[in-house]
Amino acid sequence: MKLLRYGPAGQEKPGILDKEGNIRDLSAMVDDIDGASLQEESLQKLRAIDPDTLPLAEGDLRYGPCVAGVGKFLCIGLNYKDHARETGAEIPTEPVVFSKFTSAICGPNDDVIIPRGSEKTDWEVELGIVIGKQTAYADEREAEQSIAGYCVINDVSERGFQLERSGQWDLGKGCDSFGPLGPWLVTKDDIPDVLKLGLWLDVSGVRRQTGNTDQMIFSPAVIVSFLSQYLSLQPGDVISTGTPPGVGLGFNPPIYLKAGDSMSLGIEGLGEQHQRVVAAK
Repeated sequence: MKLLRYGPAGQEKPGILDKEGNIRDLSAMVDDIDGASLQEESLQKLRAIDPDTLPLAEGDLRYGPCVAGVGKFLCIGLNYKDHARETGAEIPTEPVVFSKFTSAICGPNDDVIIPRGSEKTDWEVELGIVIGKQTAYADEREAEQSIAGYCVINDVSERGFQLERSGQWDLGKGCDSFGPLGPWLVTKDDIPDVLKLGLWLDVSGVRRQTGNTDQMIFSPAVIVSFLSQYLSLQPGDVISTGTPPGVGLGFNPPIYLKAGDSMSLGIEGLGEQHQRVVAAK
């Protein structure tokens, strides 16, 4: 299933994509695409519905973030070997963990805002994991079972804030609009092999990132299992799993976003995002 949220910001309705690519309204079935609706019992009920029997979505068809009410937005850094090398970092022996503030979350096609004082805003196409089950101290098999589905994430990053300020990454990762989610949450039963998905990102029409999830150092199941040893995960939590090479920081000299740029990015089977870059007011 391709689950989604559509409508004006803050007023999104739950939806599902039919076979023709049309948005169907799920409002009569679930209140939202959130932790409650992503648990297995609820997903089973949604799988039993023929999308063609649901009403076509009407009105503002803007895609909102594909998950509502995210409790934790966790991220894994340096999870592709080539990306670690381009940043000058050592290949990690265990997942590198940081967080994005949930206020960074926005729709997949909403504007990305360059913060005041920023000179080094960067891009990162990433596979997102969405949790569907309360999870703690999970082994890899249990971790796999706790995953409801996957989505596209642009882990927008301000490198000066991230690397030159407080000694930790969060200030450069959690700015407003730095976490576009979607367009869809694709349930894991619709993805034959999550470790064989192509990723790409263009900036103003120029291809900057090309990769494949088969180059991940730590798989989604390993990441979820690892995190669950330190904190419990709840339905609706989101985990961003790292980016392939081609980020702005990795060029010589580095290339960063500026107002007026555009970004297009996508992952095979998970859809595309398209963002305009604007300066903070």
